[in-house]
Amino acid sequence: MVKVLYFSWIRERIGHSMETIETDAKKVNDLIQELKTKGDGYNFAFSKPSVICVAIDQELGDMNSDISKANEIAFFPPMTGG
Repeated sequence: MVKVLYFSWIRERIGHSMETIETDAKKVNDLIQELKTKGDGYNFAFSKPSVICVAIDQELGDMNSDISKANEIAFFPPMTGG
């Protein structure tokens, strides 16, 4: 089981901020493909994964990061400074 967190417009498109799921995904890309099958909101939220940031157990990762041993995965839009 892995906790998946959604922030900002990703959360708005999916309709909730967190869920715990069971997955066999090994990479972030695999998880995104799996999530997209859960419905239109997920498909819309993850339609352009290149504009989404990810953290695995609170450390920044990328779409090819290994998640096979992750406890928490967070998806959020790019951060801006200022």
